[in-house]
Amino acid sequence: MTVNQIFDSFDNLRVLIIGDVMIDSYIFGKVERISPEAPIPVVNVKRKEIRLGGAGNVAMNIKSLGATPVLCSVIGADPEAKDLIELLNSSSLPVEGIIQSPNRVTTVKQRIMAGSQHVVRIDSEMDTVINAEERSQLIEKAKSLIPSCDVLIFEDYDKGVLDQQSIQEIVTFAKHHKIPTIVDPKKRNFTHYQGTDLFKPNLKELKEGLKIDFNADKLDEIKTIVAEAKKTLGVNGIFLTLSERGVFIDFQNEVHHITAHLRSITDVSGAGDTVVSIAAICLGLKLSPKTIAELSNLGGGLVCESVGVVPIEKAKLRAEYQKNNQ
Repeated sequence: MTVNQIFDSFDNLRVLIIGDVMIDSYIFGKVERISPEAPIPVVNVKRKEIRLGGAGNVAMNIKSLGATPVLCSVIGADPEAKDLIELLNSSSLPVEGIIQSPNRVTTVKQRIMAGSQHVVRIDSEMDTVINAEERSQLIEKAKSLIPSCDVLIFEDYDKGVLDQQSIQEIVTFAKHHKIPTIVDPKKRNFTHYQGTDLFKPNLKELKEGLKIDFNADKLDEIKTIVAEAKKTLGVNGIFLTLSERGVFIDFQNEVHHITAHLRSITDVSGAGDTVVSIAAICLGLKLSPKTIAELSNLGGGLVCESVGVVPIEKAKLRAEYQKNNQ
């Protein structure tokens, strides 16, 4: 496929995102003095903003790329849940996969910003695993949505929506319907994704998840570790993000290391969400492992040039990809 054919094909995809959806709240202000009460900055608030976070940010990236995202998650039945539903509606995102439970708290990550400086983050959340009834609802909801989708993302933030039982039931069902699966893992369920197609940890997550250490500057070590990790985890492929070292993919009998592009890094928040979003769309289109790695690596770098958690711009990604593939 040509570059234009690839990007035009994004628009035909429907992407299911199962995992922890949350609100990213921002208070933007200015610091001009230190508090007389304690040695801390006083932030004079200029504006407030709330955005979709977690799996919700992945959905916004998917939408920005032209595909149709469908979120499937369990949230609270609190005022913050109403805010989240309103955010979905205002973004023209479907709400059919959202389950509200009076036993849960809707996760909110509140960031206080002074100019481009991140002053503090305040998290309101619970991370206990969903109960049996909520799990059953999640699995049934996922099963109802999977047949109409082209690819499935597990977006795990360790907030309790996903657990071993739900993951395995959903993976089995997706495999039966020949829907490819990609995982953005966290620590708790790290070893529970057997049978998935592409497992996308970052360097820290891989080391902590498998309790191993290795020199990420040595490509031969990375190759060996990733090959072993594929067997240990029981996944078909691993797409490892290496921060300033780029990305590494071992998938479908191909192994590639793509170096990072030189960027003016402003904020790395949300870069992983962008990477998994692009990789998922590429997986849904059955593009080559090298193309998955190249496009995702490019997109992850581009969003780091913006302040805060923002979705990737499709036109910008297309222009950069064309420039790099002339």
